[in-house]
Amino acid sequence: MMAETIVAADIRINARWVIPIEPAGVVLEQQALMIQGDRIAAVIDQAEADQRYRAKETINLGQHVLLPGLINLHGHAAMSLFRGLADDLPLMTWLNDHIWPAEGRFVDEAFIRDGTRLAIAEMLRTGTTSFSDMYFFPEVAAEVAHDAGVRAQLCFPLLDFPTMWGSGPEDYLRKGAALIERWQGDAFIMPGIGPHAPYTVSDGPLRETLELAMSQQVPIQIHLHETAFEVSEALEKTGRRPTQRLAELGLLTPNTQCVHMTQIDDADVRLLQSSGAHVVHCPESNLKLASGQCPVGRLQRAGVNVAIGTDGAASNNDLDLFGEVKSAALLAKVVAGDAATLSAHEALAMATINGARALGRAEELGTLEAGKLADVIAVDLSDPFLQPVYDPASHLVYSSHSRQVSHSWINGVPQVQDGRLTRIDVPDLMLRVQAWSDRIRNQPAG
Repeated sequence: MMAETIVAADIRINARWVIPIEPAGVVLEQQALMIQGDRIAAVIDQAEADQRYRAKETINLGQHVLLPGLINLHGHAAMSLFRGLADDLPLMTWLNDHIWPAEGRFVDEAFIRDGTRLAIAEMLRTGTTSFSDMYFFPEVAAEVAHDAGVRAQLCFPLLDFPTMWGSGPEDYLRKGAALIERWQGDAFIMPGIGPHAPYTVSDGPLRETLELAMSQQVPIQIHLHETAFEVSEALEKTGRRPTQRLAELGLLTPNTQCVHMTQIDDADVRLLQSSGAHVVHCPESNLKLASGQCPVGRLQRAGVNVAIGTDGAASNNDLDLFGEVKSAALLAKVVAGDAATLSAHEALAMATINGARALGRAEELGTLEAGKLADVIAVDLSDPFLQPVYDPASHLVYSSHSRQVSHSWINGVPQVQDGRLTRIDVPDLMLRVQAWSDRIRNQPAG
């Protein structure tokens, strides 16, 4: 009998547990995850790996769980520099009286560069490997993310009025088209369009948004049904709910990501079902701004894909997606009045494969399977406050802290090793952040 051929691999990661996400609800034990180049070569029993593979590097993680890198599907990365600037205020007061004036005074290319780098450092350290951003100067944020080797969906902002990034809708669309042309097809940067909200973008620019999205096959991400006031104002002014207006304009499609959706009726659910649009749940931001809560269980039962995001650090006040997953799981139970709603495994799926589906990259991201891109994180479950471990998935959602993320790989390249960032100069970053903090504190914009 011929000897079995030995397969070469670049990295072998031995872990106590693996949660592949698909098949759903599965926890594997004593597995080896093999990485070859930028792809996962196999997830197999360690004893079998001993016989079949030879790796250049072996990493032994005896009390860790491996799972796909988390996908944070909504945020405003550079707003990390506004963390804690205006707290305990309702949404429109927060925006009109504090955030928009601060943006007008401080946001420029340098602000975006340093704020995005700060956000990426926090997200990597807490398990996120892909994020979506909707903010000004997206061309700068794209360069920062690409240089850091992090996956990012960059949705350029679109509003009816001028901002520091553009003079109006035509200017935003012109710059956005250039962003799409620059990054279309890139492995890391995914360009998209970010019309801010139905109440800040009129029908004409929304039609142009759809035309550009369809011609370039890029996603649209929009804040939608964030508050009860948004919906009631739309009904008063137009006689239509915002979802109905977007549907009539053709903007609800399988490439549309609807952020927040805290105010939903049966008609909204039917529109989401029939269009294939995705929902992005931001539970902690919605709680903090008293905006309402997305009925995740109801959407699940309707077959709507629900991903998860942190929103910006100015309204959260962190970019910790594990914390967001815990909040989502707990809130879903209260909203539904059913403790079985959004199980731990389902909550982890929201932060992985559901996000990949919304990005249109479910064939490459979101699960630990052979052939997929090697975006992997490891979480250490050895601390005394996590003992005993009966169910690693339950621990990840309800018990562990995101600082237990010990390792991270994107495209097979290490981003976090033993809790330390490998590609970001943290001391230099902290000096830059301190300089911004001093400037903002000494020149209040509100």
